[in-house]
Amino acid sequence: MAAIKVGIIGGSGLSNPDILKERTEKQVETPFGKPSDVLLCGKIGDVECVLLSRHGRGHSIMPGHVNYRANIWALKEEGCTHILVTTACGSLQDGIHPGDIVVLDQFIDRTHHRQQTFYDRTEGGPKGICHMSMAEPFCPITSEFIYKTIQELNLNHELNCNAHKTGTMLTIEGPRFSSKAESKMWNSWGAHCINMTTVPEVVLAKEAGICYAAMGLVTDYDSWREDTASVSVESVMNTMAENSKKATRVLLNVIPKLKEFDWTQKLKHNQDVVNGSILLSHSY
Repeated sequence: MAAIKVGIIGGSGLSNPDILKERTEKQVETPFGKPSDVLLCGKIGDVECVLLSRHGRGHSIMPGHVNYRANIWALKEEGCTHILVTTACGSLQDGIHPGDIVVLDQFIDRTHHRQQTFYDRTEGGPKGICHMSMAEPFCPITSEFIYKTIQELNLNHELNCNAHKTGTMLTIEGPRFSSKAESKMWNSWGAHCINMTTVPEVVLAKEAGICYAAMGLVTDYDSWREDTASVSVESVMNTMAENSKKATRVLLNVIPKLKEFDWTQKLKHNQDVVNGSILLSHSY
């Protein structure tokens, strides 16, 4: 069986280093600059893990200024085969409520000016141009592990959480929230949730050949509903602490289970997809 190592990218409200045993800190540089923070290396169960705070400890980096390329490259260089992430988000649909967890399977990109590839001739980076398919951006096997773990925790009364097996995340540039007109449009498009960080993080993980899965932690209803107050920092923070506890419980339970699966074929497939997506200059 292929050895695995799990990167954890904690979003707003989740970057607690205490989830790791035998924890050490490591500062790294990448061809794309420094990642958002130091890498915290340790174990969950007997699985090697690397924890990285997306916005930096103290939430000092706004979504549009996160160095997503450095973050993913650093985790890849540390040997991470998987990345599990959390992200605060707003609901765009009836039936998805604050406190719910949405296991993402698709995205819609409404960001601007973010670097979405490693293949741009950066010195020390990879060669060529990568035309990566995004038909299946999230790892379905890892996502299934997360969803089943939430179900098991609910069944065992260790978690009280409504979970959604799939969901489309619409990522906006931020840092502002949506206007009501925008939010109603996103709702009409059929997107399930809205945030500011899924893109380009998931795109870069796919380019890196990493099994990437994400939990959307719902905090609010954005601005499309007429019967609730529009999203605000206060409304987000009111549900953040409880959402973080739920996500931590899921991570602590799902990561040891990942080691029980033989990832050999999936990881080989990921790398084959990457290799098959690269065009070198002489191909033009």
